[in-house]
Amino acid sequence: MPIRVKSLILFISFFTSCFLCAYGEFTADSLMKRLDAVIADRPLYLARKEKRLAELTEQFDKTSDARERFDVLIHLYDEYHSFNADSAYSISLRQETLARSIGDPVLIAHALMNRANIMSATGMYHETLEIIDSIPFGSLPEYLHPYYYHIKRTVYGRLADFAAFGPEKQRYSDLTNMYRDSIIEANEPGSLAHVITKADMLNVKGDPEGAVRILNAFISANNLSEHERAICAWTLSESYGRMGDKGKQKEQLLISSISDMKSSVREYMSLRQLALLLYEEGDLNRAYEFMTIAGEDATLCNARQRIVELNDSYPKINAIYVNTVHAQKESLERTIFIITVLSLVLIVTLVYMRKQMCKIAKARKEIEEAYARLNEVTEKLRESNERLSEANNAIAEISELKEVYIGRYMDQCLIYIEKLDSYRKTAGKLLGAGKLDDLRKLFKSSSLIDEELKMFYDQFDKTFLTLFPTFVDDFNRLLLPHEAIVPKKEGSLNTELRIFALIRLGISDSDRIAKFLRYSLTTIYNYRTKVRNKSLGDRNLLEKEVMKIGRSGHAQDHKEKGKVQGE
Repeated sequence: MPIRVKSLILFISFFTSCFLCAYGEFTADSLMKRLDAVIADRPLYLARKEKRLAELTEQFDKTSDARERFDVLIHLYDEYHSFNADSAYSISLRQETLARSIGDPVLIAHALMNRANIMSATGMYHETLEIIDSIPFGSLPEYLHPYYYHIKRTVYGRLADFAAFGPEKQRYSDLTNMYRDSIIEANEPGSLAHVITKADMLNVKGDPEGAVRILNAFISANNLSEHERAICAWTLSESYGRMGDKGKQKEQLLISSISDMKSSVREYMSLRQLALLLYEEGDLNRAYEFMTIAGEDATLCNARQRIVELNDSYPKINAIYVNTVHAQKESLERTIFIITVLSLVLIVTLVYMRKQMCKIAKARKEIEEAYARLNEVTEKLRESNERLSEANNAIAEISELKEVYIGRYMDQCLIYIEKLDSYRKTAGKLLGAGKLDDLRKLFKSSSLIDEELKMFYDQFDKTFLTLFPTFVDDFNRLLLPHEAIVPKKEGSLNTELRIFALIRLGISDSDRIAKFLRYSLTTIYNYRTKVRNKSLGDRNLLEKEVMKIGRSGHAQDHKEKGKVQGE
């Protein structure tokens, strides 16, 4: 258990740091979407591959130096090795011919090893061993030792996989393990070949956690190419498969398949193994698509080893398919049985509901009739409440008006009595002094009346605005926006506003208003008509709306009217 916990911690840290930038979200769903997108764009990657091959071919044709031409053929062989086995084989023959013309035994050995490597991929194991055993190992330079061991390890590993009997299988397995150890010793520690081979060894020896640990350390410490990433992810998927972690195995197979598709290789294992995993999960359509792509690529590449592996997979696929169909059949039978039972229950329920609905319809009709009668009573009660509320508001308003205006009236009367007494005394003094001319001027002058009227109107304005402080704003809301009436002085009213202030106080008779404001009756009519024409709504209802100013609910009415106007 401690080893597994430690491995899990290392896995999270290494895996996250390396792949998070390249692949974003690390979930099977997101990786599957990415693989689908890469497969859709595969013609672009194949076009790039063909372009690289054409460039190398052109470079070979333009090069005259034999050794340089051999190097170009090495690059062409590397490009064709996992792309087209026939072309790779042909290039290995050209390499041998060119090497023999040069007369360099090392180049000849290199060409023969390339041919042996490609023949191993096509399943020609006997021929592969004949070629590789014909090469004197002692004459090989040290840099070709890993390649030599790789071919030996590969061919013996494949012979072990296909051996039909135990002793032969064990003999080939021992040779495979021996050459695997040789590869590890021949390659520099920290190199890709060293790490991959060591991870493969740990998997074989039953330590997949150790393989995961060294692979993640290598991945996090190196900037890998797409092909190198595909190899690392494939080996990681093998490790997770041995650990029984299907989820991580699937993620690594997806990553390896994505890199294989982007590398434009046709000889691979990841997509086929991913398809088998998807068959087991029941994702038959996508599994079939991936298996088809893997089969087509193996055929185009002439990778007989992969074709054989694909053929060996079909019995397993068929078994999975048969099990899936059998499970679907059983599920369908259960579903049909459940649907039949539910249908019978539904029929019984419908009959019962039919009877209940008849009862409910009858009861609903009675309720609707009672509800209609209740609505009539409620409407009458509402109208009565509205009339009562209006009456109460009117009474309260009248009471407030009475209180205010009685107080103002008494104050005004006292002021006028004092002014009359002062006027009397002034007249008496002028008369006693015999100043008849001054007395005559005093009686003829209208300045006193004008001044008193001005004071009277000012007092009226203040008193009215005390009772209705928002009268001006409320009144302007009843008018068109550009027709608002604004008094020259704040806290006072102009003639138009005074007319409707009097109407608000209940004085609607134009003759009384004319006497109050000391205007002609015609002038008052003109003012009232002019203001009604500015009304926002029905001009004939303006004065009724004015009577509502200052009453409870009036502000809410204006808000609702404002919303309607905005709409």
